[in-house]
Amino acid sequence: MTELRPMTIDPAVKERLRILFIAKNALWEGELHPEDGNHALYHREMRQVLEGLGLNLVLADRFEILFENPDVDFVFPLLNRAGFFNSEMLCPLLCERKGIPYLGASPILRGLSDDKHLAKRAAQVAGVPTAPWAIFRRGAPVDPALVPQADRYVIKPNASSASWGVNDATDLASVEQAVAAVHALGHDALVEPFLEGSDVEVPVITVRGEPAILPMMIFRQADPSHLRTYQEKRDLVDRSQKYSLDPFENREMAARIAELTRKAWNEYRPFDYGRFEFRVNEETGEITFLELNLNCNLWSQKVFGRAAALAGWNQSELIETILAEGLLRHGLMDR
Repeated sequence: MTELRPMTIDPAVKERLRILFIAKNALWEGELHPEDGNHALYHREMRQVLEGLGLNLVLADRFEILFENPDVDFVFPLLNRAGFFNSEMLCPLLCERKGIPYLGASPILRGLSDDKHLAKRAAQVAGVPTAPWAIFRRGAPVDPALVPQADRYVIKPNASSASWGVNDATDLASVEQAVAAVHALGHDALVEPFLEGSDVEVPVITVRGEPAILPMMIFRQADPSHLRTYQEKRDLVDRSQKYSLDPFENREMAARIAELTRKAWNEYRPFDYGRFEFRVNEETGEITFLELNLNCNLWSQKVFGRAAALAGWNQSELIETILAEGLLRHGLMDR
């Protein structure tokens, strides 16, 4: 990280380009949202950072602005979890329909990364270890024989974030019940063994045309067998005694995780920024790929913001660098 330097956007480019920031809580002025929790604070902060950069900014919190012909030159899309199945792909699809450049990966790559089953397959092909799993698509038969053997299982929506809809089970009958519950939420269900340990988060940004890894962070769990919940991740309940977000300082394991991340990211380039997640057992040295999130959370209080601070960057420098690289990639400013 010592060799990485933040990028800046030329003042003339800021004045010339109209940039649309679209997020569910782009116009939020309050504190914790009753359902979205700290996600609303994140979107509010993002808007304030972008305004602070002096951009010619347009704000929206609904897809409808992209249905017609918005007078914008570039889109910063954070309207990811929009309340319907596979909504991750809609914003980039609408941008493609109108021929408007946007930050982040293409619609098909957003879909590939958002589908945990397909992302695990891509990881396997790249030589990245992942736990065995079974996928049960909504509307297809549920065959318990496909479930890998384990003492404890995690059952979760195949396309969700922040552990929304996640449950666990210790027998096949309970697994089937949990799968049915996920289907009732309108999602496909992924089943995999529960792996004890903590999650290491690998934030990746593009700097001067190449992916670069920011300092890794670990959600260190007081109890390695604890299953983190949506309410905990969104700060809707107190989780201070359950886990903490800390710098990951195991150099040997970090080097191995970095190599696995480089193998995994080739499937998704160009993606501008994303977070790769691994479950690690520091006692055994085992490292297992879990999932990745493109166009992920950039809040200063979460992985990306904390990692940037460790690298000596402030939040404004992080966001401007990510945005500058997106503009460069689309030919909207000179390198």
